[in-house]
Amino acid sequence: MTSSPTDDERSDAAADSRAQPRWETVIFDLDGTLADTIPLIVASYQHAFRTVLAEEVEEARARAWIGRPLLPALLEERPQHGHELDRVYREWNLANTSRLIRRYAGVPELLSALHAAGVRCAVATSKRRETARLALDAVGLAELVDVVAALEDTTRHKPSPDPLLHAAAVLGVEPATCVYVGDATVDMVAARAAGMGAVAVAWGAGEREALAATGPDALVGTAGDLTAYLLGHRGT
Repeated sequence: MTSSPTDDERSDAAADSRAQPRWETVIFDLDGTLADTIPLIVASYQHAFRTVLAEEVEEARARAWIGRPLLPALLEERPQHGHELDRVYREWNLANTSRLIRRYAGVPELLSALHAAGVRCAVATSKRRETARLALDAVGLAELVDVVAALEDTTRHKPSPDPLLHAAAVLGVEPATCVYVGDATVDMVAARAAGMGAVAVAWGAGEREALAATGPDALVGTAGDLTAYLLGHRGT
């Protein structure tokens, strides 16, 4: 026999039904946050270094570059070969995106729930626009994102707040009404510099301890937890 809900349970359910989104706009990082591109990125770095320099790159080293604009990171590592590494990386990355990119469980449902609650969704990424769109298409999220702020849109990049502020400006919203969600410490630094909320996810390239040290508003481990937090559900 199914028991009837108690007064407390009815009260909790009523409170949940009145829950309001914590922010009007959610701006997401892409790599390691909305799409599991980490194996693709690591393999692209390894291919580029192997092809251009006959050098092997350990996964941990490649993961540390995730979140930064590609060419500046490569020029910093190898000033004389950065442009050729960049060319080989991009060529191989584009050719293998559909093969190696993966969806994160629950992320499409997360964006759908935000839209249903009237929350606008955007992306601010260090990827070039073509690559970002290809990644969003590959994981079925392109139609759920209103704006993509890509590498070409600003001259400064994360941890600078400029990409986040550009996304907010295109949407016509105030930064204080936005939250930035990402998997890297540079994401959290950029969010604070932009005057936005900052939420870290633990399923990407970043280390949980390092993310926690940036003092985000929340650090979540699953897309379900992120959905509950962003929509203001009780107990999150």
